[in-house]
Amino acid sequence: MDHPKEIFLKDYKKPDYLFDTVDLEFQLGDEKTMVTSKIAVSPGNEGTSSPLALHGCDLKLLSIKINGTELKSDKYTVDPRHLTILTPPAGVFNMEIVTEIYPQLNTSLEGLYRSTGNFCTQCEAEGFRKITYFQDRPDVMAKYTCRIEGDKTLYPVLLSNGNLIEQGDLEGGKHYALWEDPFKKPCYLFALVAGQLECREDSFVTCSGRKVTLRIWTPAQDLPKTSHAMYSLKEAMKWDEEVFGLEYDLDLFNIVVVPDFNMGAMENKSLNVFQSRLVLASPEAATDGDYAAILGVIGHEYFHNWTGNRVTCRDWFQLTLKEGLTVFRDQEFSSDLGCRTVKRIADVSKLRSYQFPQDAGPMAHPIRPLSYIKMDNFYTDEHSLVTLNVDDMVSHGLRKGC
Repeated sequence: MDHPKEIFLKDYKKPDYLFDTVDLEFQLGDEKTMVTSKIAVSPGNEGTSSPLALHGCDLKLLSIKINGTELKSDKYTVDPRHLTILTPPAGVFNMEIVTEIYPQLNTSLEGLYRSTGNFCTQCEAEGFRKITYFQDRPDVMAKYTCRIEGDKTLYPVLLSNGNLIEQGDLEGGKHYALWEDPFKKPCYLFALVAGQLECREDSFVTCSGRKVTLRIWTPAQDLPKTSHAMYSLKEAMKWDEEVFGLEYDLDLFNIVVVPDFNMGAMENKSLNVFQSRLVLASPEAATDGDYAAILGVIGHEYFHNWTGNRVTCRDWFQLTLKEGLTVFRDQEFSSDLGCRTVKRIADVSKLRSYQFPQDAGPMAHPIRPLSYIKMDNFYTDEHSLVTLNVDDMVSHGLRKGC
């Protein structure tokens, strides 16, 4: 029986190989989805000749090519957790891997899954390995393109990271969309959403004068409940410029709000995904607390664009850095737009009610453990990580102008 392997902080070493560009192609289907990844590989260490080990889980390997030539079966090995290329070429080379996956059977809701007719991804922390074979670790950063093909009636909306650079119709009632993310990112920030969604559209002009298109996508019946979320997004963008000097770096920012997202909220680069209960609000049913919570969570995921996405982790033992700093930023944001004293009392009350009992129980762990078996256990009710004192952070100059 194949057992998970314990990962130790002391065993970290830089990857032997780096990925410079990743071109993904998805052919979405009701029964199966074909994924083609074309990766430009370069040595991470000069002169390396070690095997190239790729993570993979619940994948059916159809083919693998190196520099256009299909590899024979004696040149690689496959087990339930890895695809290993035994003798990669020296220097820079191109690798193409074709896999078959079954999103409609993916009940883990990690990687690419299909629920209530829509496709959605969740790749943090280690879900990308359920999409294709890859070095699924945050210190392997690459520029991505993503081409998505699907039935135009079933999946009229095709979304991924970055800017939409091309779209059109195909034969057989299908269509496609081609997305390009010009900034390097780790694979856990990759996202894909496809389905029947409608959007609320607005825009934001950045401090340098660029116009950014903002879209919040949701099932049609929920669209009227997204007005406060759009207000929150625009306020977060404005606040991050004024307080931290951080300007949004793309031409488009998408938010997807779906009822069956498993993670609560996720900061995928330029394509944030939220669970409906965290975003939707109407005056007839929402309380002041609901509106404040939406402001905070929209801000939190947006602020990750810099503290987590553009500046990311070396490894998952550093999770506390991106989450702790971003929680601090969303707390400051909510405090500036509301009442600082009330916000601080609410945050401490949550810690006492939820985090302190966990820290006193069998699931307690330091914010940087020395080892883990399953990364999911790092996350706690407060992102495991609201351990930084706000006053201390301000005194250390983490706000612009301090």
